[in-house]
Amino acid sequence: MNKLSITILLLIFFANTQAQYRNPLPTNAQLKWHKNNFYFFMHFGPNTFTGKEWGDGNEKTEIFNPSQLNTDQWCKVAKESGAKGIIITAKHHDGFCLWPSKYSTHTVRESGFKRDILAELAASCKKVGLLFGVYLSPWDRNHPEYGTEKYNDVFVNMLEEIFQKYGPIWELWWDGANGEGPNGKLQVYDWKRYEQLVRKLSPQTIIFSDIGPDARWVGNESGYAGKTNWNLLDTAGYKRGHGAPSQDSLGTGNYKGANYIPAEVDVSIRPGWFHRNGENEKVKTAEQLFKIYLESIGRGANLLLNVPPDARGLIHENDINALKGLKSKIDQIEKVDLFKNAALNEAGPDKNNPKKNSTWYYMLKSPATIKGIILEEDLKYGQKIASANISLSLNGEQVFQETITTIGNKRIILLPNTVQATELSIVINEAKGLPVLKRARAF
Repeated sequence: MNKLSITILLLIFFANTQAQYRNPLPTNAQLKWHKNNFYFFMHFGPNTFTGKEWGDGNEKTEIFNPSQLNTDQWCKVAKESGAKGIIITAKHHDGFCLWPSKYSTHTVRESGFKRDILAELAASCKKVGLLFGVYLSPWDRNHPEYGTEKYNDVFVNMLEEIFQKYGPIWELWWDGANGEGPNGKLQVYDWKRYEQLVRKLSPQTIIFSDIGPDARWVGNESGYAGKTNWNLLDTAGYKRGHGAPSQDSLGTGNYKGANYIPAEVDVSIRPGWFHRNGENEKVKTAEQLFKIYLESIGRGANLLLNVPPDARGLIHENDINALKGLKSKIDQIEKVDLFKNAALNEAGPDKNNPKKNSTWYYMLKSPATIKGIILEEDLKYGQKIASANISLSLNGEQVFQETITTIGNKRIILLPNTVQATELSIVINEAKGLPVLKRARAF
């Protein structure tokens, strides 16, 4: 059967089964988000100078004074590491703003530094073609209005200020933390109002929180997604922060989830989120970071790797060296395709059961030494593949076989040992509607 016939068959079955096996579909913004699947988190603020993870909100602003701050250096490191963007902690729980906000007196304006870090970073990102995102904690341990309805106005005004002055904002990161403010009160966050404002100001911005609406927390900060990882999540009855789905559910998603909300893995290159000199020798190694890459991006999630600037305002040399090692390892698998020139034979789905028995079969003219396989699902039709058999053979004799569950944006299968192979077969055992495999590679 030729490729044109296969394509026509696939389109017919897709049309006939779409209603029966309907899945939530990603937005165009989410599809772009999947494509840009590795980027930096940067925790930076007074905690960088106090050694705290969560500031109290009463730190003297003068302590914030990064004497050598260079956002061009941050972006150079990010670009050379293969990261597609940077998300900066514009305001952490201590309430300190990395921009001179009109709605706070706890900002860079009152600090020993004075300069507008958001403006500098946004410009640096634009210069080298990196995406720019912001983390904005709704918790504020400094603002006198926190714990009152007036604070919702403050937070909305801050959002509007950031989007209008520093946009475009690629991703907005919401932490669901909710503790007491300086008056001892808890805030009732008006999430609906916040979200409506962002949608109005920037419809293409990805909004992250533990329950989305566009990207979800993976349920841990250790650097891995579930081996089964659906981009779907049920959110009815849940709320952000306390009251979110279980960590297990966040890690695996829901097979029949009503909403398309893919997982993002946030993890730090260091033991803590903010830079401490005492952790300079505890930076994760290239091998540890590569394991994280395989268990996050390699399981269909996006990777948000925290690389915190030090008190100078620079990314530390130890972090840079580890990132160089990671980039080398990523290139070894992402820039190689041993089946690039293989003959492809696609067998269409069973007419009586389009959810099963789709097969992709690749054949090489001569053996290749294979260490792993990378699969990508075509997510514009929704995530559908629930189970597949992957096998490698050498001149017809099987040398490796593994059954996996989800594929999603990317599934990286690392073999326990390298093998010589001439054939790769991918057989779909179960799918939610017609499975569409976009790409298969070997390294």
